[in-house]
Order: sequence, then structure tokens, then C-alpha cells
Amino acid sequence: MEPTDGSDALDPAAMLALQERQASRVDDIFTRPTIAIVYIWGVAWTVGFLALWSASDENPWFTTPPTVAGWLFGILMVGGIVSSSIIGSRVSRGIQGAQQVQGTMYGIAWAIGCTAAAVFGGALFAAGMAPALAAIFYPAIYSLVVGLLYLAGGAVWRDRLMYGMGIWIIVVGMAAPFFGSPGNALIMAIAGGGGFLVYATFLEATRRRRAHRSAV
Repeated sequence: MEPTDGSDALDPAAMLALQERQASRVDDIFTRPTIAIVYIWGVAWTVGFLALWSASDENPWFTTPPTVAGWLFGILMVGGIVSSSIIGSRVSRGIQGAQQVQGTMYGIAWAIGCTAAAVFGGALFAAGMAPALAAIFYPAIYSLVVGLLYLAGGAVWRDRLMYGMGIWIIVVGMAAPFFGSPGNALIMAIAGGGGFLVYATFLEATRRRRAHRSAV
């Protein structure tokens, strides 16, 4: 057996760089889908709520028929849920152990929260809630649910940006009703949907900077 002088071994700096590149690739596997989901919801909220706002006389440029606006909003929301579920399920396949349990429980929490909001709204309708009040209630209650779930996710994964996004969505959702209907829809589109788009863009920029550093 020939002796070795250690020249084949990586020096500490090279080993650290290799570890950083590997960590970046692993992190990228989870970051990309997350960014995609946030972008999807940013578009869904922006376009969907703008459509609802345009179903009234408030839009000075054009008016969307209420039926069309309602269907478009529903399709966008359902599309967002389905897309998020598909992307999330694909990501969870590569996770094992405690993280898999956390991810599964968090996904179930989203389903429970959104379902509870819908059931609550249905109960209020049965109790005589007027359609005009429903137009204010539903965006607010779903913003509260989404914001709280973002707060929970940020706390579980120690993600300050996610936690901050949760606070922002709650603030937007609770402020929008003060603008009445359909003004609340415009606020939800600009501040809510726009907030998601800004958040996703920031995440993507951060991911690219991290990938660039690891490649150097």
C-alpha cells in the first residue's frame, strides 16, 4: 500500500465550500416550490379581488359582470388550492422524520382553517347575514386564517419573513372592511395580493444571491 502525503484530500476551505454548495442545493429543493406557491397566491388574490372590485361602478376604466367576476374569483381560489396541494405533496415526498410530520400537520391546519371559515360563513348566512355584509366578512375571515397560519409557520420554522408576512396579511384583512364594499376588494388586491408578490420576489432574489455565492 503506497503512502499518501494528503495531497488528494480537500483543504478546509474547499471542504467548507463543498458543504455550502450541497446545503444550497438541498435548500433550493424546498425554496423554489415555496416561492412558486406564494407567486400563485399573489396572482390569485390580485386578479381575483380586482375582478370583484370591477364588478361594481367603482372601477373607472371597465366593469366586469358580477357573474363573471364571481366565477373568476372562485376558479382562481380553487386553482390556488389545487396547485399548492400538488406542489406541497411533491416536496413532502423528499422529507422524512420530524419535518415530514410538521409539514403534514401544517398542511392539515390549512385545510381545517379554511373549512372552518367557510362553515362559519355558512352559519352566518343561515342566520340572516346580508350579501353586502358577506362581501366584507369573507375576505376578512380568510385573511385572518391565512395570517394566523403564516404566523404559526413562521414560529415553527423560525422564519421571521414568514412571520412578518402573517402580520401583514392580518393587518390588511382587518383594515379592508373599514373601506366598505367593494373598496375592501381593492385593498385586498393591492395590499394583500401585492404583498404576496413582493414577498415572493424578495424570496426569489434571496435564493439567487445565495445560489450565486455558493457557486463562486
